[in-house]
Amino acid sequence: MNWRAFLTLVLVAGAAISGWALWSQRSPAAAAPEAGGLPDYVLNEFQLVVLDEQGRESFTLEAPKLARDPGVRTMEIETPVFTIPDGDAKDRTVGAWVVRSQTGWISAAGDELRLRGDVRADSQGASGPVAMRTQELNVFPETNRATSAVEVTVTEPGFILAGHSLEADLAVGNIRLQDPKARYESIPR
Repeated sequence: MNWRAFLTLVLVAGAAISGWALWSQRSPAAAAPEAGGLPDYVLNEFQLVVLDEQGRESFTLEAPKLARDPGVRTMEIETPVFTIPDGDAKDRTVGAWVVRSQTGWISAAGDELRLRGDVRADSQGASGPVAMRTQELNVFPETNRATSAVEVTVTEPGFILAGHSLEADLAVGNIRLQDPKARYESIPR
């Protein structure tokens, strides 16, 4: 066997091994995008009005940045300001809620908002302003509900309520907390 035939055989074997190694270490096809990848769109300095299935306003969002994950179709938001309208419930005792936080997340269907970091929710109640303060708040705008598993403080004129495991009906202002601590204060006149 001559040296040229031997060298050709070695080169072909090396090419076959290299091809097999590259083929076996390739990344899977991008047919189904994964969560946490690059966003398919980004909004900067925007206002967004989200409608429910009946075409009524579910909530309004203002923020400096929103990014949508194409794999799971959820949205991440920086320093969001949500306005949840008061709707048309007859037994409503509070007005629209304005909710602010450091970060936000919106489900793919737009029916759940997760707010994290210095969450401040404010509304105008029948007896004056109502304020909720916490580090985590989950809001369900279609049902006017809010939940939180962490410490929550609710203040109204002359009244402070603190506890954890919040269950709130935002339409009528019903708030349930576990291990509540209430404090009454005199209202300056």
